[in-house]
Amino acid sequence: MFENRTVLAPDESREWADPHPLEPTDATGTTDGRRRCRAMSEAVRDADADDVVRGEDCTIDADATVGYGEFDEPTRIGDDATIRAGSIVYGDVTIGDGFATGHDVLVREGTEIGDDVLVGTKTVIDGQTTIGSHVSLQTNVYVPTQTTIGSNVFVGPSAVLTNDEYPIRTDADLEGPTIEDGASVGANATLLPGVTIGENAFVAAGAVVTEDVPPNSLAVGTPATIQELPEPLEGPNDLA
Repeated sequence: MFENRTVLAPDESREWADPHPLEPTDATGTTDGRRRCRAMSEAVRDADADDVVRGEDCTIDADATVGYGEFDEPTRIGDDATIRAGSIVYGDVTIGDGFATGHDVLVREGTEIGDDVLVGTKTVIDGQTTIGSHVSLQTNVYVPTQTTIGSNVFVGPSAVLTNDEYPIRTDADLEGPTIEDGASVGANATLLPGVTIGENAFVAAGAVVTEDVPPNSLAVGTPATIQELPEPLEGPNDLA
């Protein structure tokens, strides 16, 4: 197990060292991480035992809420989670090992998240969403319902994903974007409803994506046009 995990800095898109590394076991055979996991916030302690299922070596700040709301399914969180102050994780959420948030993160019901996922400060995952493993969502990202994000995906600060083609005007089914394995979305980019970002594709910062982006290609501009992927951007992300 790592002595010192990294999480997203609360005000930057870079990583920083966890100020609470996991310590070795003491004379009682209990790590401080396990003690912290038991000494949860009041919100977690107040939840029924069946509402939250936690793994080992979790760090959940006192001002975080896990298991919010009343749902048929509990909140399930794997080992080595770090959930920082102000963050809210609803019931009926399943999260793998190595999950880490910044501050004021929201994860709504019906969300499934894989292993080793980082979610930056003030990012919103609005529920009914699937996220793979080894994913980095940076600060202030918006992920709407009905979105699918693969594994080894990077989404830059303030990127906005949308799911409503005719907001307010016409009643239509919601359809979020799909981001396939190994793709990257740059800072301040906007993905329109239903678009697919292909495997290992790259969306440039500030781009507005209105159509599918083929695998191994670059989307740039407003509206985005498809270009050949420059050599330095070729290949999958290295987030594992």
